[in-house]
Amino acid sequence: MSLWPVYTGAEEPHDGVAELPEPPPWRAFNGGPVVEPPQDDTAPSPDRVHRARAYRATDESVQLVNAALYLRRPLLVTGPPGSGKSSLAYAVARELRLGPVLRWNITSRSALGDGLYQYDPLSRLYAAGQGPDGGGTGSSGSNSGSGSGTGGGSTGSGGIEDHLRLGPLGTALLPYERPRALLIDEIDKSDLDLPNDLLNVLEEGQYEIPELVRAARTRPLAEVLTADSDRLVPLERGRVRCRAFPFVVLTSNGEREFPPAFLRRCVTLELKQPVAEHLESIVRAHLGELDEQAHALVRQFLDRGRAGELATDQLLNAIYLTRTSGLDAASRDELADRLMRHLSRAPEADDF
Repeated sequence: MSLWPVYTGAEEPHDGVAELPEPPPWRAFNGGPVVEPPQDDTAPSPDRVHRARAYRATDESVQLVNAALYLRRPLLVTGPPGSGKSSLAYAVARELRLGPVLRWNITSRSALGDGLYQYDPLSRLYAAGQGPDGGGTGSSGSNSGSGSGTGGGSTGSGGIEDHLRLGPLGTALLPYERPRALLIDEIDKSDLDLPNDLLNVLEEGQYEIPELVRAARTRPLAEVLTADSDRLVPLERGRVRCRAFPFVVLTSNGEREFPPAFLRRCVTLELKQPVAEHLESIVRAHLGELDEQAHALVRQFLDRGRAGELATDQLLNAIYLTRTSGLDAASRDELADRLMRHLSRAPEADDF
C-alpha cells in the first residue's frame, strides 16, 4: 500500500520513496542493466546542507512534489528570485535520500546535448597521435571524432568513450533502481528551442550517444564517466534508458512563456512571497528564534513587499547583519533599509 504524501517537508530523512506505487502504464520504464548510484564519500557543500535542512515547504509545494513523484513527471517551479525554487530540489533529495543533486545551470547558449553528454574529439585526435609508435596512424584523425571507422577508435586514444562524459541530464537518466534528483536551473534563460528539445528526452526517458552507436559494431559495450563522479558506468550500444524516472525540478523566474506541449508534460508549481507566519518560520529555520528587532524587520519586509518585488534572502541578510554588526539602532535600520531594496517595482493601476 502506497503512502501519500511520500515527501512531507519533514526535517528527518527517510526511505519513503520506496513506498511509491508503480508508475502509470504510460510512464513505466525498464532500462538496464541497473547502475548503482554513487557513494557520497565527500562531504556535501555546507551551504547546500543548510539550505536543504532549513527549507520550509508550503502545503501546496508538498502536494505538487508528490504529484510529480507519483506521475513520474518533471516539476516546473516558477517564482520570484529568492523564493526557494532551487532549494526545493535539495530539500526533497535530502528527505527522500535520493543522493547528491545533479545540477544543470542553464544559460542562453545551453543546448540539449550539453545536458546529455560532452564529447571532445580534439583530445581523441591528440591521444591517437600518441600511439605506441609515438606518431599515430592517422586513421583516427581522419574520423574527426565521428566514431566511424574500424575499431571505434582503438588506437592510442583507447576508444571514443575515453573522451566522453555524461552531463547532468544524461546521468540522471541512467537505469538506477531509485530516482536521482536533477535540478535544471533557470530554464527561462535558455534559447527558445531548448524546452521543445527537452520534450522527447523527458517523455521517453531515454537517449542515444551517436558516437557510441556508430562504434557499437566493433565495441558494443563502452564504459563512460558520469557527471557526478570519477567512476565508470557501462553503456550498451550507446543507448541509455532510465529505470526509475528522476525527480526533475526545472526552475523559472517567470520571465517567459513556455510552449503548451512543454507545459502539459510538467507538474507546475508557482511559489509566491510567503505570508508572515511562513516567513517567520523560514527565518527561524535559518537564524534561530526571532527577537524584537527581527520581528520589526519582518514587518518592514512585508510592508515594503507591497510596493515592489523583494527576495526572502534580502530579509535574512538584513537580520543576520543587524545581529552581528554591532551597529547602533539608527545605523542598523539604515543598513536594513539599504539591503531590502526592491528588485522590481509593483505594477500600478495606470500600467493596466
